[in-house]
Amino acid sequence: MTGSYQILPSLPEDITALVKLVNSAYRGNISKKGWTTEADLLDGTRTDALALASIFQSPSDTILKCCDTNNRIVACVHLQQQDKKIYLQMLTVSPEMQTAGIGKKLLIAAEEYATDHACHTIVMTVISVRHELIEWYERRGFTRTGQTKPFPKDSRFGIPKQELEFILMEKIITGIHSTANNI
Repeated sequence: MTGSYQILPSLPEDITALVKLVNSAYRGNISKKGWTTEADLLDGTRTDALALASIFQSPSDTILKCCDTNNRIVACVHLQQQDKKIYLQMLTVSPEMQTAGIGKKLLIAAEEYATDHACHTIVMTVISVRHELIEWYERRGFTRTGQTKPFPKDSRFGIPKQELEFILMEKIITGIHSTANNI
């Protein structure tokens, strides 16, 4: 990976940049430049400023951001503490920067965050038909729990183009990894 990147907590003043990043990676034509797009599965937006503002108001939530040398946010991940588990969601890398290893570094940072908060498990949901993404998480130590959840019927989460459901995945954290703050 060329360049230097820094991972640190997002701030409320990052909301506009985060909304643009997340929507560009998951929905619409620009998202098709990357391999994590949901554009063929869902219409609508992935998130909006109001949804992100509510995350910043919650003491159990944080959004880690990855910034390039120009302080541009190129990736992020939303982490929510739920008892002794961290719920990982909205792992996002700019479509132009996918395959550069930034997603892996964000996962390492999420594990460090979990360890720092005395959490031993990271859980997540993934749309069940996203086989390539599920396999990517499995290569990073996540396992399928065998549980499923229905996709929300609320258009704030997107408008499905087919029937969708989530699978639940988890990873048991075994210890602290090398620092991912500077990559």
